[in-house]
Amino acid sequence: MRDRMTDTDTADEIGTEATTEKRRGAPSRLGRVLLGVGLAAQASEDFRDMEDTIEYAESAGVPAPDVAAPFASGMMLVAGVGIALWRLPRLATGAAVAFLTIVTATMHDFWNADEDDKSGERLAFFGNLAMLGGALVFLREAFK
Repeated sequence: MRDRMTDTDTADEIGTEATTEKRRGAPSRLGRVLLGVGLAAQASEDFRDMEDTIEYAESAGVPAPDVAAPFASGMMLVAGVGIALWRLPRLATGAAVAFLTIVTATMHDFWNADEDDKSGERLAFFGNLAMLGGALVFLREAFK
């Protein structure tokens, strides 16, 4: 008799957890806020020092850096806010994934960097890679 109650209780708990997951609708709030705020804060830093951001993009061979750098920073800002607030999540996470994929490979190519810059570029590359992983998880959640 006790075994039956345990089985029933377990099934009820599982059903309740599944219902809670559906009701919640959005993935981990803390994770979303941390990723979103991180992206938005970095974009804010880029906007505060846009001349250096443009110069850095130009040194990496980005075409039309005076247009591309502000556009990319704006894209990152909007993506970060969208992820943090979980508004237009498909657009926000897609923008973050696109931004991080392109920027990580083109701007932080540590394997091509001078010896003096290699360590900083490697750090930025792997930091972006970690954020890209988080953005991909949330992109998947946005399409569920």
